[in-house]
Amino acid sequence: MAKAKNARQTIILESTEGTGYRYTTKKNKREHPSRVEFKKYDPVARKHVLFKETK
Repeated sequence: MAKAKNARQTIILESTEGTGYRYTTKKNKREHPSRVEFKKYDPVARKHVLFKETK
């Protein structure tokens, strides 16, 4: 049997604060084809900041 293509893709989220801190997570590329943004905790800046998906 042939395997189905996986809809989930591993992405890297990088802090917009300029600290260089990154998170890795997965997203469903069929549901969210554009780049995603999340507000998460940056331990270098020690506050919640916006994290954007990088290529």
